[in-house]
Amino acid sequence: MRKIVIAFGLLVTSAATASAATLDTVKQRGTLVCGVSTGFAGFSAPDSQGNFKGLDVDYCKALAAGVLGDPTKVRYVALTAQNRFTALQSGEIDVLYRNSTETFLRGVTLGLRQGPINFYDGQGFVVKKDTGVTELKGLGGATVCVAQGTTHEVTLGDYGRANNIDWKPLVFDRVDTMYQTFFGGRCDAMTQDASALAGAVATAAPNAADYVVLPQTISKEPLGPFTRNGDEVWTDIIAWLHYGLIEAEEIGVTQSNVDQMAKSEAPAVQRLLGSTGDLGSRLGLDNKWLLQAVKAVGNYSEIFERNVGQNSPLKLARGLNATWSKGGLMYAVPFK
Repeated sequence: MRKIVIAFGLLVTSAATASAATLDTVKQRGTLVCGVSTGFAGFSAPDSQGNFKGLDVDYCKALAAGVLGDPTKVRYVALTAQNRFTALQSGEIDVLYRNSTETFLRGVTLGLRQGPINFYDGQGFVVKKDTGVTELKGLGGATVCVAQGTTHEVTLGDYGRANNIDWKPLVFDRVDTMYQTFFGGRCDAMTQDASALAGAVATAAPNAADYVVLPQTISKEPLGPFTRNGDEVWTDIIAWLHYGLIEAEEIGVTQSNVDQMAKSEAPAVQRLLGSTGDLGSRLGLDNKWLLQAVKAVGNYSEIFERNVGQNSPLKLARGLNATWSKGGLMYAVPFK
């Protein structure tokens, strides 16, 4: 019995050490290393000055603001679909925010943890308008551009076999090469997350008006962050950051009013913004960490609209990404 107790104690100590590892590393380094894509418009893509922008990038900034008190303390590592998970497993990055679909196999085979879904999507198709194709069955015999190492590659084959559509995949290891090939006319269609297709048409097409994203989707693509197993505190921080951004939207806290709202007497606002309680210190952070996050990038609605919504070139509707009270799936776990 004594040996068992001692062994259990060692396990607890080891787990506690592992859980604090990334948070301690980030604090000591003074910089968050965030894995993003090589270029998905609206989510993470460098602008003309080389500065990364997008929904995923804003999550990185919010995390840096909450943990380090400064949204600029981020180093972005651009990753392909093939090397994104390896970069996280090896410790090259602290967290992966990169249009990554959460699946059963990824959840149980990679040694990684899947965070809360921050964007609900589905696999779609884009074609040139002059092809006259309006639905998927019109793509029989078509050459379809698809990215290697993605859920899209697997789903394309599964859907084609199940629905007797004999499309011909043309597989690419780089998304930018895939875009060049499709818009150069070598593929009849291109498949990807519907949001990414909208971004590709808006930013990479020679003339956006010549292309249409078909209305059908063939999969569920729940996108979210990934962290390492055994990093419980860090994984909790990633989760509660997302819930905090949703909660801020639900209770009316915005980037412009967050300082004023911190003086509110409403208990929910006081807890969220650290005016009362210990929601930060329980995670090893300042109690005002979510105030700093919202002050840096705004609430979820502001992040969405700025990067992929009506105030962006993508013009996407909130749809499933609306809050639960407005018919969507976004729902903040109670801060109690």
